[in-house]
Amino acid sequence: MAEKRKKMHRPAPINALLSGVFQGEPLQERLKEGKIWLVWDAAVGEQIANRAQPASIRNGVLTVVVASSPWMQQLNFLKTGIREKLNSAIGEELVKEIYLKAGRPERQPAPQQRHPTIPRPLTPAELARIASQTADIENIELREELAGLMARHLAKVEPTD
Repeated sequence: MAEKRKKMHRPAPINALLSGVFQGEPLQERLKEGKIWLVWDAAVGEQIANRAQPASIRNGVLTVVVASSPWMQQLNFLKTGIREKLNSAIGEELVKEIYLKAGRPERQPAPQQRHPTIPRPLTPAELARIASQTADIENIELREELAGLMARHLAKVEPTD
């Protein structure tokens, strides 16, 4: 008979699920290497990030595309500091060497800043709709979580009725 898995009290966070899927070499290493693109701008500063962007990493060698020869020469002197800042921001030594390459660096679009919205009170009709749509869910915890999710969503949009 197959072994039953433990009952989950709450849904697992997506990062925990992805970490489990990408467990082991080389996928786990690729997931770690992806952090370089996330920390690049903060680690090198805006001035460098506008003129140089990471392109790839293989076996600890980070290839960086640089916009011009003068900037390539300047970054050649700063390689050690950049490597140390990147590894520090990532939390481990992933970048062992930096290879500079001439080209047109493509900046990743910055994630859009979401402006916090002040939730509005729900109308009696919206509260009734949530109650009717979740009434058939037997699991109390799941019913409450789903009702809360629906209420938070409706509080962010304009009322329809």
